[in-house]
Amino acid sequence: MTAALRSRRLADPLLRRYRSHHIAPTAQLAHTPHPYWRSLGLVAVVLLGAWLGLLIVGNVRTPVGPMDTTMTLRPSLTGGTKINVSPLGALELRSHYAPIRLDVDVDQLDQERATALVDHPERIEGLQEEIASDVRSGTLGLALRSAVAVVLGATALGLAVYRRPRRALAAGGLALTLLAVSGGTALATWNPKSVLEPKFSGLLASAPSVVGNARSIVTDFDVYQQELARLVTNVSKLYETTSTLPTYQPDPTTTRVLHVSDIHLNPAAWRIIESLVDQYEIDVIIDSGDTMDHGTAAENGFLEPIPDLGAPYVWVRGNHDSATTQKAVEKLADDSRRAREKGGDANEVHVLDNGVPVDVAGLRLAGWGDPQFTPDRSVVPEGDPSEEKAGKALAVGLRAQKAAGTPVDIAVGHNPVLAEQADGLVPLALAGHTHQRDNKVLAQGTRLMVQGTTGGGGLRAVEGDEPQQVEASVLYLDRDKDRLQAWDEITLGGLGLSTAEVSRHLPEDVEPGSSPTPSPSGSR
Repeated sequence: MTAALRSRRLADPLLRRYRSHHIAPTAQLAHTPHPYWRSLGLVAVVLLGAWLGLLIVGNVRTPVGPMDTTMTLRPSLTGGTKINVSPLGALELRSHYAPIRLDVDVDQLDQERATALVDHPERIEGLQEEIASDVRSGTLGLALRSAVAVVLGATALGLAVYRRPRRALAAGGLALTLLAVSGGTALATWNPKSVLEPKFSGLLASAPSVVGNARSIVTDFDVYQQELARLVTNVSKLYETTSTLPTYQPDPTTTRVLHVSDIHLNPAAWRIIESLVDQYEIDVIIDSGDTMDHGTAAENGFLEPIPDLGAPYVWVRGNHDSATTQKAVEKLADDSRRAREKGGDANEVHVLDNGVPVDVAGLRLAGWGDPQFTPDRSVVPEGDPSEEKAGKALAVGLRAQKAAGTPVDIAVGHNPVLAEQADGLVPLALAGHTHQRDNKVLAQGTRLMVQGTTGGGGLRAVEGDEPQQVEASVLYLDRDKDRLQAWDEITLGGLGLSTAEVSRHLPEDVEPGSSPTPSPSGSR
């Protein structure tokens, strides 16, 4: 016994030393991960599981007026609402800012209800309440179904990953919390005015009437459901007349101005302008210059379609338009005037320069031709100082008109630097030159709208890997006060102009339900 005990005492230290060197490292390898990594992994499981749940079962089919729709919540970085009207296209609304987006797919139209609605417009008043009720019911059903979907999705994935019920339930609870927070954020940032400023794509870009005319949008807006009813009604008309899309129905008290710029010898621009004039029933076209590319006499034949575009054409010289170009446009103006005097149907053509005002379509316009002619590198440009000097000369004329009681409504210059000098003297100034659309209110209250290139960059477009977008804008002005009510930004893109978008915008000082008031910058 004594020998055995002695042997055991001698072996114990050796055994402890062996365990410290061999068993302890194995225990360290089995150590639990850092809490941060565990939390990050749980969040990843929650997000992926919730997304899968929404994708598989997180949608509801619900009737909205005469249409059958499918409503779905989708993860998103920007939020908003997307309405897919297959096969006509889609429109997007900036309805809310939250990490979830509402997708509404118009699946089919009840032909009997749609036909009755189109044939009996008086039913629209009752349709508004019906649609409001349908949307509330559908949204409530979607919220409940989405809650179940994210909980089940996150719980199921958590159980598959962790194989522990408590961790799986924690994942489901966290998913439900995230959905509730996202819903609360969407509710807090909900913007009913978003239905007035949609972004169209596909064939819907050719049907701006789906949101009504500019006058009713600004002054007749009462509640969100009314405009939603208008939207549904017009979509019904689109389905009812599938062969042709309805054209814009203008309000008689709205003046419609088409702003184009930087055509740069692209003959396709004339067909686009003519189409927009016809579809939007434009009252006057304003071209802020660079119609040509080199300003040579050989290019003058390019101007011949101007009197036949369907509306009065007002033009100002750009830095690619020479004095020869301006004389050619002035000749078109004289020829069209003589043709009208003989009973012809040629449209008015006007050249703006030296601040001399002209009255067209109830608007008083004035402009100044670009002081620089820089079609190529053989001419050294004088830069912004030359533009500022010409702009100040234009401002002198605008100030004189205002003092005489005949204020100018719109000032036009090719270069934005020139047009900016009209700040405080007109409500609206138009420019081009940069080939980049821009819109801002200057320090003294004048809104400066810079147009992109309506010619898609013209001949220079082939220099890049992809063609530039074709851009134009339709401005809606109150006919009584000549004040800007709204504007549509029209963008055509892709090879062969295969894509189209129309975005509706309202001035910041126009609120739903309010009546337009005179601008402090001196509109009549």
